[in-house]
Amino acid sequence: MSAIDTISSASVIEKFNKYVIQNYRRYPVCITRGEGTAVWDAEGKRYLDLFPGWGCNILGHCPPPVVRAIQEQVTNLIHLPNTWYTEAQGDFAEALCTRSFGKVFFSNSGAEANEAAIKIARLHAGPKKYRIITFENGFHGRTYGSLTATAQPKYHEGVGPMLPGFRYAPYNDLEAVKQLVDDETCAIMLEPVQGEGGVNIPDESYLKGLRSLCDERGILLIFDEVQTCMGRLGHWFGYQSFGVQPDIFTMAKGLAAGVACGAMICKDHIAPSLKPGTHASTFGGNPLAMAAGLAAVKMIEDENLLDNCRKMSERYRQHFTALKEELPIIRDLRVRGVMIGVDLSISAVPAVAKCMERGVLINATHDTVVRLLPPITITAEEVDEGFEVIADVLREMSVTA
Repeated sequence: MSAIDTISSASVIEKFNKYVIQNYRRYPVCITRGEGTAVWDAEGKRYLDLFPGWGCNILGHCPPPVVRAIQEQVTNLIHLPNTWYTEAQGDFAEALCTRSFGKVFFSNSGAEANEAAIKIARLHAGPKKYRIITFENGFHGRTYGSLTATAQPKYHEGVGPMLPGFRYAPYNDLEAVKQLVDDETCAIMLEPVQGEGGVNIPDESYLKGLRSLCDERGILLIFDEVQTCMGRLGHWFGYQSFGVQPDIFTMAKGLAAGVACGAMICKDHIAPSLKPGTHASTFGGNPLAMAAGLAAVKMIEDENLLDNCRKMSERYRQHFTALKEELPIIRDLRVRGVMIGVDLSISAVPAVAKCMERGVLINATHDTVVRLLPPITITAEEVDEGFEVIADVLREMSVTA
């Protein structure tokens, strides 16, 4: 009998309580296995996972091509520092840049990728231009640079002072941004679709307006695509779905299909600003992550998953549009690719536990928003299965609202 066969959620929770710092709010369940859109807990219960890995498992749990690539790579090289060249890093860099532009720096996470973007923007602009404009309800990470860029006071409480040089603007308000730009501004940084802030989708003209403003004032436009990369919005990268190319963009989460990996891509003329000694990442670009990322790219193309994302996005839109007409507690619906936010007039938090009881895993963000980040591999049947559970839970919550 394996270790998995003998554990229970209760025994694992007991061990965590004894040895692990309690800085996460965890659900009282130990997940032991995942396959596709499903996971199983220690007691054998199956869950349909519509928020897999906080959006990192963009191809579902344990996608076979990615598993095989990691298995093959681990027998040759697990880690090698960036003082050497590796074939996998070069190949993955080529795969990303030929589908976007420029040159890439690899890290391990979104926060690290955003740190690289902040640093290269300031290095490129020179010492007299250092201010960066970011946006209310945005989220860029937990390191001090990315945390300061995150214009949400709740994340700053108790850990100040924040770093100098950041200014905050309301999202989707071009005139407010124009008022903040000055001669010391080096960049504007934002998520093309805000994730943690509530799945906030900008007006079609907004990102184009920011692009024009940056061109007029000689400043850089940075897109945080930690959540919107690798097909999440139905295109390789989120900027492509809006028809606006940034100067720099960052990636993580789904970049290597669940393996820890981050990246920052910048235009060719900006890349030389990151010289040897100015920035580094010990594990960034490691062979395992690079092999996983390459396999993810190939799987997306081989299985036509960008098209599947667009089709499932429309299916979700139709389902939730009909539900919105039925339930007055749904005050807004925001769908872009398979990035879905259902904004309620009541707290969305209870919906998470209620759905989990019925075998469906979702997320609540910004208190009132039911958030889904299903894998781009999801099928029509799985969309329908999950939606029916969510709809029943929201109907029950509507009755007691």
